[in-house]
Amino acid sequence: MTSATELVYPWHDVTTDGDDSKMILSKAEGIYAFDRDGNKLIDGPAGMWCVNVGHGRREMADAIANQVLALPYASPWYFGTDEANRLTERLTSYSPGDLNHVFYTTCGSTAVDSAIRFVFFYNNCRNLPDKKTIIARRGGYHGSTFLSATISGKSADKDLMDMAEGVVHHVSMPKPLDRPEGMSLDEFRDQLVDEFEQTILDLGPETVGGYIAEPILASGGVVVPPPGYNAAMHAVCRKYDVLYISDEVVTGFGRLGEMFASESVFDVVPDMITTAKGITSGYIPMGALFISNRLFEELREHRADATYFSNGFTYSGHPVAVAAAHTNLDIMERESLLAHVREVAPYFQQRLAELVELDCVVEARGEGLMACLQCSVNPANPDVDRDYAFAAEVDKIAQAKGLILRPFEDMCILSPPLIITTEQIDDLVGILHASLVEAHRRESVSDRRTPQT
Repeated sequence: MTSATELVYPWHDVTTDGDDSKMILSKAEGIYAFDRDGNKLIDGPAGMWCVNVGHGRREMADAIANQVLALPYASPWYFGTDEANRLTERLTSYSPGDLNHVFYTTCGSTAVDSAIRFVFFYNNCRNLPDKKTIIARRGGYHGSTFLSATISGKSADKDLMDMAEGVVHHVSMPKPLDRPEGMSLDEFRDQLVDEFEQTILDLGPETVGGYIAEPILASGGVVVPPPGYNAAMHAVCRKYDVLYISDEVVTGFGRLGEMFASESVFDVVPDMITTAKGITSGYIPMGALFISNRLFEELREHRADATYFSNGFTYSGHPVAVAAAHTNLDIMERESLLAHVREVAPYFQQRLAELVELDCVVEARGEGLMACLQCSVNPANPDVDRDYAFAAEVDKIAQAKGLILRPFEDMCILSPPLIITTEQIDDLVGILHASLVEAHRRESVSDRRTPQT
């Protein structure tokens, strides 16, 4: 019999009946979270890639509370606020190139949704109604609205879920680990770029409107593309009048030691950037879409009469979210968090790379303060179900030892708060090492007890 009430979580198993094994958190401070029993855990994923300035900042709480008392809401259809205008000026002082138009959203999914709708709108205004196909990558993640989920390339997220038809075409994930044996990184990059260009030609350049890409595929396993890949894909977009959308929901606001990674890290000035998460460090939901001046200038050339981009949300530019974003930026600037990330990130990556010495770790990869361990109980004899279960077991053991991970498939993913110190990195890696060893020992014992056939 179904329980009377049940909280439905994201990615909820509907076959369970109130059997929820999730850890219940009660509070958090700095890089740590505490469960209902008072156990202290390192927040390895920074919530969900988002608590960049750390938990429990009094300054954030005060700014949010003060804004609630001053002006808790203003309809974005009818009113503006000085603080939202000031935030726009502040954000665009960091954005690359001419990305000086900012549309505020509620989260990353709605930022991506808005970017895709802008591609459609832009080409309709230019009298190019067929130029609507979006190209994305397999393994990429862009959100959970109907449109952003359609664009995403993680096949497991689409099981039993309908997607929009005729909107997206997916090309290969730029994962160096999976390239053919003997192929260099340069050859791999060129193969991917050639595939992309040939896909545009096969579909017809007159039908391809946009390309969306995370600079580093985050949820797909912190996949760092080969050097020069993003810039080369951008050049192909320019060649065929395809809008380049850089999805910086994860990489924006310090994760790679820069406010925006597109240009500073990957030499790309995109047409649009989608952001969320770190814009408020997750304290209040907020996202933003950055759009280049060039696109607006072209729209004005094609439309003499009033023309509305009919896209918006009740909470676009919400005053409380704006206040949180301002204070978040205040903290990042005052504490020089970008410089701090650039200082500690090499140590973070170095320490995690040491874990490759373990038999169960196939690869340690990442950049900045985002990383992934790809695991296999027996790399010489891969078994998908076994290795997925192994990563889940590592996560379970790590929680008991004081570390929250983000397990996905056969991977353990990390993206700690940007305030993490080298000493705390040592603690994190120590717990992770012990958890991997214990999980591998348990699996090895289980294998020995299994009769051989």
